[in-house]
Amino acid sequence: MSIKENIKQIKKELPKNIIIVAATKTRSVDEIKQAIEAGIDIIGENYIQEAEAKSNELKGKVKLHCIGHIQTNKAKKAVEIFDMIETVDSIKLAKEIGKRCQSLNKIMPILIEINSGKEPNKDGVMPEDAEQLIRDISTLKNIKVKGLMTMAPFFDNPEKDRPYFKLTKTLFDKIKALNPPNIDMEILSMGMSDSYKIAVEEGANMVRIGAKIFGKR
Repeated sequence: MSIKENIKQIKKELPKNIIIVAATKTRSVDEIKQAIEAGIDIIGENYIQEAEAKSNELKGKVKLHCIGHIQTNKAKKAVEIFDMIETVDSIKLAKEIGKRCQSLNKIMPILIEINSGKEPNKDGVMPEDAEQLIRDISTLKNIKVKGLMTMAPFFDNPEKDRPYFKLTKTLFDKIKALNPPNIDMEILSMGMSDSYKIAVEEGANMVRIGAKIFGKR
């Protein structure tokens, strides 16, 4: 099926309120333009350099989210090109993003990345440390926490991701109920091409889909 047909099919399967982020790592600008024509208005990139090259060609056509981990020394470039950073997991990174945004007179919407599987080789804050991190970040002027994001552990059977999505949703609800100042708990970004349906069943309202849109790399 074409990119357009794939997107049409995905949209048919999902409730209207679900935000689709097309994961476009290694995808060409031409492929991305086809996705935009089919109704995609947010793309997600993992690497700063690749995102910058594409953003120059796609300016004004689509919103650009950072869905890969960024180091503090890349924050300056990141805040120039991204409309949202979904992968903040430390106060150090948040402060650097805030500082760089201040010089641009910009407020950066971010998501807090949760390491829901507590995997030592993965980025993300541990679930039990998320609340304190959010409280610390809430004092920064040029950053706005808009919710949580998680990458569940990889399994051959995506059904096994369900407990990790449940955990992240529980955390999301808990923090939302606390109503910390300067925090808008609006977005729960969970699920990818193989697991987005399960993520939506468990409360995700944003999904990151690559292969299901563009085909296998």
